[in-house]
Amino acid sequence: MQSSNKILKVAVLLLLVANIALVAFMVMGKKKTHKDKVSPEEMFAKELGLTDDQKAAHRQMKDAHMKIVRPLMDSLRDAKTAFYMQTKESELSDSLLAAYGEQISSLQIKVDKATLAHFKRVRVFLKPEQQPKFDTLVKKMIQRGRKDTAQKAK
Repeated sequence: MQSSNKILKVAVLLLLVANIALVAFMVMGKKKTHKDKVSPEEMFAKELGLTDDQKAAHRQMKDAHMKIVRPLMDSLRDAKTAFYMQTKESELSDSLLAAYGEQISSLQIKVDKATLAHFKRVRVFLKPEQQPKFDTLVKKMIQRGRKDTAQKAK
């Protein structure tokens, strides 16, 4: 009887220690991920080796770009929402689908043109040795978007 009590006490003690260790690991792990997380802007500056002046100029260019693109993206999201809400309708006319398609396409083209213009402005202010690295980063961003979409579809 005493040996089974000892075994039970040891088991409870081990479970308690394991739970405390697990909670501590989870709490410490969360703190590290928040501290170690690098913003895309910081990653961009590090990859290209931007100077402080370049970082400030890039930040201003990015802010100006977002002022243009954010409302377009909001409109694009709204247009897509309205389009996909048509699933409720039993019948859809081709002209209605074409109108939604044109609206979405028009907004997407505006976003893409603004983004291309932004990338061109950023590239111009870079030093010649930074430009090939920038070109590679742009290509990676574009390809990553495709990979993210493909992974979400799985």
